[in-house]
Amino acid sequence: MIAAGDRLILVGRIVGLHGVAGEVKLESYTEPRSQIFRYQPWLLSSATGDREISGCRGREQGKGMVATLPDVVDRDRAASLVGCEIKVRRSALPEPRPDEYYWTDLEGLEVITIDGVALGRISHLLATGANDVMVVRDGERERLLPFVLEDYVKTVDFEAGRVTVDWDPEF
Repeated sequence: MIAAGDRLILVGRIVGLHGVAGEVKLESYTEPRSQIFRYQPWLLSSATGDREISGCRGREQGKGMVATLPDVVDRDRAASLVGCEIKVRRSALPEPRPDEYYWTDLEGLEVITIDGVALGRISHLLATGANDVMVVRDGERERLLPFVLEDYVKTVDFEAGRVTVDWDPEF
């Protein structure tokens, strides 16, 4: 099993080229989007393999991001990176504040009701605008539970690998 700090987290993707000097356009999944440059080294993942790089710099431009990558000094080299996913080790991210959680840390945790009924495991989470939603699967059924602390989510216990919720198991 991979140690929690060594898990790779998807934080963005290289989506295009900018100019002729090797700059690339990024799609950042961080909030705010410019935070992507604070989490390094990056692991660039593509169908042809993975490459770790450090020293990436960038800026916001319009609705996207433009980045300068070390050792990428021309458009041809930059073009070979379009489509790469940008991942970082979980240990590169700052520790969340109390009552804040990284989605990746919640994925895989068991979900039980306050009455001890097992609902399944968190497959992934969704952002809905109003609140985040846990997708909980038990093999037969998929449930969508709001990730709202105190109202529905009563406890998150990483040591036990469990999230306790106030939820009707029939719903």
